[in-house]
Amino acid sequence: MKMLTLRLRCLRHRLRKIFVAGSLTAAILAAAPAPLAETDIRRDAVVQAVEEVMPCVVNVATEQVVESRYPYPDFFRQFYGGRPQVRSSLGSGVIISDDGYMLTNLHVVNGATRIHVKLSDAAGGGEYEVQNLYVVTPQEDVALLKIVPKKKGEKFKAVRFAKDDDLLLGETVMALGNPFGLGESVSRGILSSKRRAAPKENEDLSMENWLQTDALINPGNSGGPLINLRGELIGINVAILKGAQGIGFAIPIKEVRQALGEMFNPETASRWFGAQVTVNSPLVVQSLESNGPASQAGLRVGDTILQINGHAPKDFMDFNRQLRENPKLNFALTVRRGAEQLDFHIKELSFEEVFRQRMGVELRDLTPALVDQLGLGSLEGLDSGLLVSRVEKGSPADKASLRDYFLINEIDGRPVRNTLDAFMALAKKASGQSAEMAVLVPRTHGDVILGYQEGVTTLKLR
Repeated sequence: MKMLTLRLRCLRHRLRKIFVAGSLTAAILAAAPAPLAETDIRRDAVVQAVEEVMPCVVNVATEQVVESRYPYPDFFRQFYGGRPQVRSSLGSGVIISDDGYMLTNLHVVNGATRIHVKLSDAAGGGEYEVQNLYVVTPQEDVALLKIVPKKKGEKFKAVRFAKDDDLLLGETVMALGNPFGLGESVSRGILSSKRRAAPKENEDLSMENWLQTDALINPGNSGGPLINLRGELIGINVAILKGAQGIGFAIPIKEVRQALGEMFNPETASRWFGAQVTVNSPLVVQSLESNGPASQAGLRVGDTILQINGHAPKDFMDFNRQLRENPKLNFALTVRRGAEQLDFHIKELSFEEVFRQRMGVELRDLTPALVDQLGLGSLEGLDSGLLVSRVEKGSPADKASLRDYFLINEIDGRPVRNTLDAFMALAKKASGQSAEMAVLVPRTHGDVILGYQEGVTTLKLR
């Protein structure tokens, strides 16, 4: 009996050991990591960045109608009505907002009578018309375009901007494009040189102010993005150095942001807001005009924009789109100032209202139709200016002897091509300050304008 009890104990001991060992093995197997999924070593940081940005890249095609020059143009026009020809050019561009705003080079679209773009295959392809061309000075060689959606609410893939001056000499960069309508193009290189020198006052932007890369930039890639390994836009491809190999240039993102801030604001839509916000997020007020609507309402430099009309703006484009395009000129802004959250009500002023309040005058842009109507075609070099269409009696304009049909073409020695130029020349002047205007005074016989003579007048602002 004792022998049987001993054997039973040994059996229980062995079973316990087997159970414990089995549990331990199961626990170890359960804790062991699953087999690693096979990774594609080809999908490195470069490929991932290209996959991220390529849907934002478009092919830009332009058309420019020009008159053919025949040896006997009058003869051909008589029988054939003239034979206009179409010149075409191709470049690239990059989408910067989901509603279709995009950037390219000014030299790609300058003089175009029609612009259309083709999305990359990565974005589904398809051709789109382009409207609303916003340009700044040729020195920056940047143009802002607007793709016309084919259906309401259509969205586009937008590139992300890198931070200003976040550049590493020698870092890997990629030049992307959609040249000649042939499809996507990628070239890889390094950042060979950061911005070498700041432009001096009144100096044209030159190669010394651009980023340099050995990533190949062919002519069809002009206007396309230069990106880093994070898939961020660090520049706009602009040029290659003729006669050299591996020397390409791009406009730095800092300059692109500056150009965008000048192109897409309420003032370029003939509305006075009087403040500039940062292009990058968060949106912070970076400058104020002392007598502008924003300053008068209480906004301060350093305020962070939280809401406009009760909604948080997605980005710089969204914020300024509302200030530019809302049919109403009244806006409610919520800002953060230090630890406080403050609400302001701001009323923008139309340029027409600014000119009426400060000068007592109504002005019109000088269009080609007005040039023909007023008989100005014979005046060499006159293709822009402002037409005085109404003068308020007893106003500063009246006291300065401005009259209907006068043409203003300079203010304080600076050319005035349109109402924006006139506004920029006058907005920062305080009440009581004077502005000297170069004008063309019509010589009339009854209601007929016989010609124009040059004149100068000084106007004291209200």
